[in-house]
Amino acid sequence: MRFYGNLMKHFIFLSAFIVCIFTCCKQSKNKVVARPEVPATKKADTVQKLVIAGAATIMSRPQVPVLCYHKLREWKPNEKASMKVYIVPLANFKAQIKMLADSGYHTITPDEYYAYLAAGKPLPSKPVMITFDDTSEEHYAIAFPELEKYGFKAVYFIMTVSIGRPGYMTKEQIKELSDKGNVIASHTYDHHNVKEYEGEDWDKQMLKPKEKLESIIGKKVDYFAYPFGEWKEAAIPELQKRGYKASFQLIGKRDSLAPLYTIRRMIVPGAWDGSTLHKWMKTNFK
Repeated sequence: MRFYGNLMKHFIFLSAFIVCIFTCCKQSKNKVVARPEVPATKKADTVQKLVIAGAATIMSRPQVPVLCYHKLREWKPNEKASMKVYIVPLANFKAQIKMLADSGYHTITPDEYYAYLAAGKPLPSKPVMITFDDTSEEHYAIAFPELEKYGFKAVYFIMTVSIGRPGYMTKEQIKELSDKGNVIASHTYDHHNVKEYEGEDWDKQMLKPKEKLESIIGKKVDYFAYPFGEWKEAAIPELQKRGYKASFQLIGKRDSLAPLYTIRRMIVPGAWDGSTLHKWMKTNFK
């Protein structure tokens, strides 16, 4: 925190900051209120040697489409419409991925997107990021081989409580995904809503899952996805303290002072074919 030249300005600054932290939890939307810019990382990133741009510069850079998948399976009889948004039948999933390949898209990693947003590093033509939430076994059994057909890589946001349970990925499968060039990232311990975190929740939901995943894959885990896409301002410094470089929400408005911790994704509804997905990618990310 920058200290101002005189005591009165310093007092006003501290008071405004405290008010923002305690009022954000009561807001029904992720409304940005006046507060100091949140630094993404140190100005010189010691790992990638990146000079991090200011928030306004990061916000000005065109966004890359980031796709979010949950369940890959056929719809059951009388499946609720609300569930069909999250469940993608296999034929539709294959059509969507084929569209990306046929249209000349190149999958990128969170490190590449981070370097682009934070430091203006170039990306391949027609970049896209493909992400999967919640550790479901079909992400390994179905999505992984389908993406491999096209040389695509993905990001797997892992909910660690489910590892090894029936219907979910094992440690060995997660390690294989990482070894094959995919990215393993954190999606909390048990999908608890970040807006409700306090006290020990920060370590339970952010630090311990990170450490567990790092022990499985033997690599750093630098990225986090908010359950339900929901976040609050107080989460951003907590993520930073625990070594996360960036975090992902869903389609909500980015925080103009902390855009690297509110990167946007879009859920791909199960009813979409490839052309519908393509249309909405262009609409939602500019």
